[in-house]
Amino acid sequence: MHFFGHQRPASLAIAATLAACASAQTYTSCNPLTSTSCPANTALGMAINVDFTKGSVNSFTASGGGTVSYGSDGATFTVSESGDAPQLSSVFYIMFGRVELTMKAAPGAGIVSTLVMQSDDLDEIDMEWLGADDSEVQTNYFGKGQTITYNRGQFNPAADNQAGFITYTIDWTAARIEWSVGGTVVRTLAYEDADTDQYPQTPMQVKFGAWAGGDTSTNAEGTVEWARGPTVFSDGPFSMVVQSIVVSDYSTGSSYVYTNTSGDWQSIEAVDGEVGVNSGTGATATATATASTATSSNLAVPAGIGSSASTTTASSTIPSGWVMTASGKIVPASSNATRPPQFWILATQVFGCFFVGLLLLQ
Repeated sequence: MHFFGHQRPASLAIAATLAACASAQTYTSCNPLTSTSCPANTALGMAINVDFTKGSVNSFTASGGGTVSYGSDGATFTVSESGDAPQLSSVFYIMFGRVELTMKAAPGAGIVSTLVMQSDDLDEIDMEWLGADDSEVQTNYFGKGQTITYNRGQFNPAADNQAGFITYTIDWTAARIEWSVGGTVVRTLAYEDADTDQYPQTPMQVKFGAWAGGDTSTNAEGTVEWARGPTVFSDGPFSMVVQSIVVSDYSTGSSYVYTNTSGDWQSIEAVDGEVGVNSGTGATATATATASTATSSNLAVPAGIGSSASTTTASSTIPSGWVMTASGKIVPASSNATRPPQFWILATQVFGCFFVGLLLLQ
């Protein structure tokens, strides 16, 4: 969970409170910056398109209080009472890539809908929607768990984000990060423009869900203020709805390994594959927005959705002898629904089924 102030300076007391929150909530089970024996990250190594209107998939695991339910609209993340923080986390990682989340943000004072990409060494890219304001999305990035300077967030336009489904995109390469709303790029961060040693560049897990930043019984005063709470749970329940997610890994292989403790992308080895080989193959946005507002320099808190328990890395992996399908299901390799080759996945995504059909007819 990251948060930023809303156009007002933070007091020293609030800044101190936020530093304590950051320390408590930024967590990884094994940090490759300090250990050379961390387990390898299971690689997606392909592109998947998950339609949650058809139900759950085993490539994303549920955690946190509250409920994740499935229906004709997709996956619904419901916050009903104090402590609720329902989320889905991928069992895989991507090493550079593209995440497209089609969703409706949750309404309600202090309610936060969140999309987070986070690595084991606590690199992070995120988007967050505050239930008290349906006109914007907050974008941010962090590197290597360094959260003392909270000057990287922006408010970007996302009109009527609680009224209907909008596709939000994070497109991440070694050279730049683009955040998009409905096909329009609202923010771009070039590698050279990031704070020193703060550009996210290590394998990322994908997480999304909802939580009550305005819960006065569990959160610090600064968190409640940022979330524009307090949250009145009797006004709920409050729900974020995710229709689908498309995840494209710009690298290939079976797993990603940190070969040293630098945290640099050049130190990441793609086992049986190549890092960044498919960068730039994802669909491109159709326009670029100019309106954005920098946040206050002292307000933000990493990472995850709602509590320190929700920021752990994925404990599940793809079992030996099983494969990922294009719809995000993990199945035995002997199943009829086998993993399609990387080329056909990317060709279909970029050029459409018509183009692939022409290739097959030749």
